[in-house]
Amino acid sequence: MNIAVTGGAGFIGSHIVDHYIAEGHNVIIIDDMSSGVKANINPKAKFHKMGIGDKKVTQLLKDEKIEVLNHHAAQISVRVSVEDPKLDAQTNIVDTLNLYEAARAAAVRRIIFASSGGAIYGEQDYFPADEKHSKRPLSPYGVSKLANEKYLGYYKTVHGIENVIFRYTNVYGPRQNPHGEAGVVAIFALKMLKGEQPVINGDGTQTRDYLFVNDLARANVLALGPTARGIYNVATGMEYSVNTMFQLLQMKIGKPFKAQYAPAKAGEQKRSVCTASKMKNLLQWQPEVTFEEGLSRTVDWFKANAK
Repeated sequence: MNIAVTGGAGFIGSHIVDHYIAEGHNVIIIDDMSSGVKANINPKAKFHKMGIGDKKVTQLLKDEKIEVLNHHAAQISVRVSVEDPKLDAQTNIVDTLNLYEAARAAAVRRIIFASSGGAIYGEQDYFPADEKHSKRPLSPYGVSKLANEKYLGYYKTVHGIENVIFRYTNVYGPRQNPHGEAGVVAIFALKMLKGEQPVINGDGTQTRDYLFVNDLARANVLALGPTARGIYNVATGMEYSVNTMFQLLQMKIGKPFKAQYAPAKAGEQKRSVCTASKMKNLLQWQPEVTFEEGLSRTVDWFKANAK
């Protein structure tokens, strides 16, 4: 199968590319390298340095005879979206629509889209949230993800492009960027390894459903199957507070730190956990990596690779 992965030099996208290539697919990477890392690029993939808003994307998809478009390029920070909603919308809506139009013109038959469970549902009415939960995003980032889901519904109804929409919970693991605003596990792990003090925003009791990146990549392989359609939570159904994550990381790293707190950030929900029962029932997917095991793998990777 010929597959294009946007953001394929990034944290999540590169793991998906690796899994697709391991399955024998032909993969091209579309990445403008604004946050991508050269070392993440699988040498067996064709790499194209290009933004998703580039008009040349249409011809590229046609030339490569792309059947499936896996869209993971995005502005990924909730905090950046709160500070600059226009920037978030430019990448996550306007430029993304250029990509969808390119897919339509190139006769791409399926789009796999990286959405967000926590950011779309907002403060939850029940726990864990399923796909039918009310959508009340608290940030422009969540609004843009929800808008994409609606646009993909349009492209399916009007143009017949199939879609698989994955509402991820909080993804972590090797290759995550520890220098940005998103990715608390990576940020804390690197700081602790360097002997620097991490800062917990809020009181640390806020919870998240932490999803290991390899489990996510397996879901993206299943999204290529003939019965994969529609919206799915990709989650563990388990929630951990930031305080608990902080304590577990200390144990893995073997350095003691006293918790230091700062004011909570706007646009982030207090408690977030989702169920992936639909994924389990329809696509036979379930997470395989426990949070403690995933933290160990992540810490080991940062020990070997972080600078």
